Amino acid sequence: ARALTPQTAETDAIRFLVGTQSLRYDNQIHIIDFDDENNIINKNVLLHQVGEIWHISTSPADKGVLATCYNKTSDTKVMTCAAVWRMPKELESGSHESPDDSSSNTQTLELLCHLDNTAHGNMACVMWEPMGDGKKIISLADNNILLWDLQESSAKAVLSSSAALEGKGQLKFTSGRWSPHHNCTQIATANDTNVRGWDTRSMRQIYCIENAHGQLVRDLDFNPNKQYYLASCGDDCKVKFWDTRNVTEPVKTLEEHSHWVWNVRYNHSHDQLILTGSSDSRVILSNMVSISSEPFGHMVDDDELSDQEDQHQEEKIKEPLQDSVIATYEEHEDSVYAVEWSSADPWLFASLSYDGRLVINRVPRALKYHILL
Repeated sequence: ARALTPQTAETDAIRFLVGTQSLRYDNQIHIIDFDDENNIINKNVLLHQVGEIWHISTSPADKGVLATCYNKTSDTKVMTCAAVWRMPKELESGSHESPDDSSSNTQTLELLCHLDNTAHGNMACVMWEPMGDGKKIISLADNNILLWDLQESSAKAVLSSSAALEGKGQLKFTSGRWSPHHNCTQIATANDTNVRGWDTRSMRQIYCIENAHGQLVRDLDFNPNKQYYLASCGDDCKVKFWDTRNVTEPVKTLEEHSHWVWNVRYNHSHDQLILTGSSDSRVILSNMVSISSEPFGHMVDDDELSDQEDQHQEEKIKEPLQDSVIATYEEHEDSVYAVEWSSADPWLFASLSYDGRLVINRVPRALKYHILL
């Protein structure tokens, strides 16, 4: 397995979706519900009969709707296609109990529409408009950016605009993220060693970070609270943080992994918390507080302090807090291809390795209280 996503529209229950990559069997989407109080994981399985799943993403507005990128084999060719699906009604929200014998009643996904890409090449990923009504989707296919409008309760996808990478060589997107800022009019894409920003209204490039990494860029994520900040990671084992207004140098670089970094994710609520997953089989949680929206910690009201404390506090406030690695998680024995924060609980995250192991962890309690208090 290498596809993992939180159920974005589900903000009450802790729920992740995992897509399998099996050559021998029908592929599946596993709906993982985590019962926080009792530390129990419940699992439901949906059949995904069209092929092995490379990427999975969920609608921000409708709990029942998701998109997958999957391999389709025809005659001699393997194509990566994308489609939008609906899960069965009774599985839409994440609070129900798991049936005793979950193997007996595997259910099937309902196909809503294909994101038709025969003309555009292989799909790398599908991104939903982050704050939207679940009607706008961008897919990256080979060197094309395709903006789709979903109509008639998502049963039809209409291509509303597109753009193409131009230049020499084999131009292919590896991944992309839709920015939650600027009224959701910007996306960032990775191709080869470059990171590019695009305006979704004109479909024109607005910035380009050339050779952002020494080797292939694998993943990107936007800081949820600082509109110009972007993280990238790649095969040079590094994680880099950029200010897109000045792309000549990264603001910070993390070099904690010893192999390709597949995934980087900002915490949605506390942007100093950064998760990374790598094929060194490790998940690393970092505290990048110096480039977060609160680099000096929480400000304290002057009224609350006596004169003596006042001086100390002022001295303390001037010093930005130090960046550090909070924890390294080594529960995986295989490459970690995906890490994701829960959309319901900001202190909880999941990681997925190629051998199909899903691990759920939480931010260390001491750090949680340090951030909150």
